[in-house]
Amino acid sequence: MSSEQRKFSLLMVDDEPDILTSLKRVFFDEDYHLHTALSGADALSLIAETRIDAAIIDLKMPGMDGLALLKEIKKDYPQIMAIMLTGHGGVKEAVEAIKLGAVDFLEKPFEPERLLAHVAQLHQIWELREENRKLKDEVEFQFGFDRLIGNSTAILRLKQMIVQLGPSNVSILIQGETGTGKELVARAIHQHSNRSNNNFVPVDCSAISETVIESELFGHVRGAFTGAHMSTIGLIRSADKGTLFLDEVGELSPVIQVKLLRTIQEREVRPVGSTNTHQVDVRILAATNRNLEEEVKRGSFREDLYYRLNVVNLDVPPLVKQREDIPLLARYFVKRFRNDFSPVKDISQGALICLESYHWPGNIRELENVIRRTLALGKSDMIMPEDLPPHIYGPAFEPSKGTAFIKSDSLAAYEKEAINNALHKSGGNRKKASEILGIGEATLYRKIKKYSLEEHNH
Repeated sequence: MSSEQRKFSLLMVDDEPDILTSLKRVFFDEDYHLHTALSGADALSLIAETRIDAAIIDLKMPGMDGLALLKEIKKDYPQIMAIMLTGHGGVKEAVEAIKLGAVDFLEKPFEPERLLAHVAQLHQIWELREENRKLKDEVEFQFGFDRLIGNSTAILRLKQMIVQLGPSNVSILIQGETGTGKELVARAIHQHSNRSNNNFVPVDCSAISETVIESELFGHVRGAFTGAHMSTIGLIRSADKGTLFLDEVGELSPVIQVKLLRTIQEREVRPVGSTNTHQVDVRILAATNRNLEEEVKRGSFREDLYYRLNVVNLDVPPLVKQREDIPLLARYFVKRFRNDFSPVKDISQGALICLESYHWPGNIRELENVIRRTLALGKSDMIMPEDLPPHIYGPAFEPSKGTAFIKSDSLAAYEKEAINNALHKSGGNRKKASEILGIGEATLYRKIKKYSLEEHNH
């Protein structure tokens, strides 16, 4: 049942039926699902069958008393919030109940308004939990893209395409520079497809030698070649009913290209050394950092295979096209890779300015490696600009002509110097400077005016 349909569920436990009747009357006008139990055992049975969000428990009951029931509830259902009721009072019982996980403790006879107010607080907590759960579910769907992190326009468009294309069965060619996360895109497409419960099989075509790639992809029968002591099904058949991802597909030899084309056309695989074929149902996703159209023109890649693989083309943007995602990615990597051996917990604004100013030829993979290096060498809980590799820290903040090196670690100081440096490098050309910084020209104009930089860079 969705959070929109589900109501707050309240369980009341007391061995006296009249008390339960009074409790139900208190909450008669509230939009809660009300449940009652006359004993601890009954309460546990009901909790096992029904989702309960909060419980009002009588302390003194025959058999299993309130504290024993609370202990059992917290052991197996820690999310249930509990209020303890007693007609006997006593600090000792109150302290014990709180220690066991009760959120409140009220004496009988209770004032209905007070009990209503306390349960209303629990209801508010439940609503926040439900909202957080709903948001988490939405984020997990939206970012059911494994680690495809980013909210820039370029990445949001890519995610929109992934959601749209995922359920279809078309072959997709994923293109992008090295280190942009093409495999993450492929995995996201698989996760959004009707094949997501079956295998996702990645193959790095550049990492498998030409002598073995045929048997790796198509399998082989026993005795097919020296050392083939047993038959194998190959990577294509292992992806049956799922997704096969051919990374760096442009590296495949002409012989393998012909055999792959036949597999796609006939939906069957013939293992090396066999005369038999095996039917296969597999969706093929391919990726390359090459321009396959140019490879086709040169004759190094088959045109018919290219069009089979490139039913839909997805371009993964380089990191310089999504600069606004760099802080998000950097903090994600800090969180993901930090460990007990490194004191680093976060990254300073100055260091983020450095990262945003760098040109990232190695894309996201390079950023990940930079953060890993910085975590390994970090000496404090905050990554500072000087903790970054010199080729990133130096170019971003080397003193520009006519300016002194920044001494303040404020964000404004770093931003001012980064803009000044970009204007200097571009010879005062604001359009080029905005491209260097990865920001819009209008934004650059505002910041130039803010920092009174016009007179220094004309």
